[in-house]
Amino acid sequence: METNGKRIILASNSPRRRELLASLGFDFSVDTRTSFIEDYSPDTPHVKVPELMSQGKSRGFHRELSPDEILVTSDTMVLCGTEILGKPSDRDDAVRMLKLLSGREHQVITAVTIRSANKEKTFSVTSNVYFKDLSDSEIDYYIDNYKPFDKAGAYGIQEWIGYIGITGIEGSFYNVMGFPTQRFFEELKAFL
Repeated sequence: METNGKRIILASNSPRRRELLASLGFDFSVDTRTSFIEDYSPDTPHVKVPELMSQGKSRGFHRELSPDEILVTSDTMVLCGTEILGKPSDRDDAVRMLKLLSGREHQVITAVTIRSANKEKTFSVTSNVYFKDLSDSEIDYYIDNYKPFDKAGAYGIQEWIGYIGITGIEGSFYNVMGFPTQRFFEELKAFL
């Protein structure tokens, strides 16, 4: 895809975000160096947390952007009821999260910040995801074989648990994977 001579930098360690951005046809480099420490006030409205994290990652980038660069940062959050589910700290935490998600609806909110040397745009996309009742053996099998410790909510929709456990989605599938490709494509076109 044409970017009007601008070079895109993706500031993300997520292999899924890299794969999805590449699938849109953009050439980009990856640079994850940032001074930003992910932290927020407990009274921050939950739906605003991903935007704050995405903006923080962008503004904490380790250097100034040159006029021909566009920086892309992102943050994904799983919200089940009133509980924010980040990346699980260990196996027990992953089991706890999947038991919490079992048989319930939850929201996946991904925020993206697009920034150049002279302007910035942040947006977020919310998808509703529905899980069937998961058995203990299904949860154990998934965690032991897929080790979802780098994923918010302890699951990847594109993995086994998604195939057997997700009964429905309202909104963007790719947002649940961690990057709202369709909305990003439109926002980047407008930004350029």
